[in-house]
Amino acid sequence: MSVSMRAGRRVLAVAAAVATAVVVPAGVGHAAGGQRVLAYVANYDSGDISVIDTATGLVSTTIPGAVGASPYGVAVAVKGTRAYATNTRAGTLAVLDTVTNSELATVAVGSQPYSVAVSPDGGHVYVTNFASGTVSVVDAGTLTVTATVAVGSQPDGIAVTPDGTRLYVANGVAGPGTVTVVDTATNTVSATIPVGVTPGKVAVTPDGGRVLVTNLFSNSVSIVDPATNTVVGTVGSGGTPYGITVSPNGATAYVPNRTDNSLSIVDISSMSLVGVVAVGQAPAEVAVTPDGATAYVTNRSDGTVSVVDTASRTVTRTTAVGVHPVGIAMATIGPDPTALTAGWATLSVQSSSLRLSGLTATLTDTRTGQRVAGQRVFFSTMYGRPLCSAVTNSTGVATCTTDVPPLVGLVALLRGYTAAYPGSVLFQPATAHGNVRLSLLLR
Repeated sequence: MSVSMRAGRRVLAVAAAVATAVVVPAGVGHAAGGQRVLAYVANYDSGDISVIDTATGLVSTTIPGAVGASPYGVAVAVKGTRAYATNTRAGTLAVLDTVTNSELATVAVGSQPYSVAVSPDGGHVYVTNFASGTVSVVDAGTLTVTATVAVGSQPDGIAVTPDGTRLYVANGVAGPGTVTVVDTATNTVSATIPVGVTPGKVAVTPDGGRVLVTNLFSNSVSIVDPATNTVVGTVGSGGTPYGITVSPNGATAYVPNRTDNSLSIVDISSMSLVGVVAVGQAPAEVAVTPDGATAYVTNRSDGTVSVVDTASRTVTRTTAVGVHPVGIAMATIGPDPTALTAGWATLSVQSSSLRLSGLTATLTDTRTGQRVAGQRVFFSTMYGRPLCSAVTNSTGVATCTTDVPPLVGLVALLRGYTAAYPGSVLFQPATAHGNVRLSLLLR
């Protein structure tokens, strides 16, 4: 572009006198609402953990286990930053970082650890040791076993109450079964509750008012009143019910039936079976998303997870995972941290306007180190006046060019520009300062 020397002087005079501040577009600089919900699936015979992004129902990553890993049960700390998986053959508890999706450590526990539960405050992890007849109490801070509690024979499922004061442990010995109640303050047994034949898994309602136990060879679910430690109802299910979970609103229980290849739906209040959904082969365990809209069922024999719409009671997707998936747990994960870097833009002076060319910003996911594509970045003056916006390309770069009225101010523009990414469900917001160089061609 070219201008006369006289026109250039006029622009400079106006620019020195005027600097207009305008509000940045709404949302810029503030994180978008929402969080990711991930399902962690323990694949017993491939020795790894499949991570399913529930937004798509697809596996987003696979966490490899250590040599000899045999993940069976899995649980997530309430804040979602850690997950725990039992390695049955190795006799260890794997500690997973859900932010980096990597294994942090392993903790030696008892023989053949099956299930795992985490206290509401995340401070303790409880592991049932099937062959030892015990529960290992692990301090989540030091990653050491601080107590070992003798319970019934062949303990399998375990659940902790919402207030963290009690554990319910299903003793899976063949024949008439029991549930052991453990006081977490003293790590001692406080009660034993008779239930059905060979109890499998345990769940507690969100209000703590009911404890539900699957009975594999009674083909039923026992409903326990924790105030009296007695069974107050029994609901028939399908063949060989194993896993169980309760909806976030506490109204419904979901029970996979191994030999029926089905998911039973139980109304807890009326203690009745209200629906059955056909799923994959030999379903083992189930988890429900925090909004209660979707249930994820692990199918041990065919290496898949059935994604069930809880409103329509239909399978909407079948996702391939590892070999012989068993345990599953949901984690709510916050958006990844990001970094934004801005480059140099060029300011050209024209007779009636100013043109900013090459406003550029690069967006990086600092957790993974990868560039982020498909995200809109907003550019503004240092005083907050919007300039333009652009979407990051496949290499994470957003760039745009815009004409600016002279009254915006040449001096203000030469101070540089601000690039702002407002954030999303997946990524945290970020800002950066870019520089501006003047290009003035005369004729």
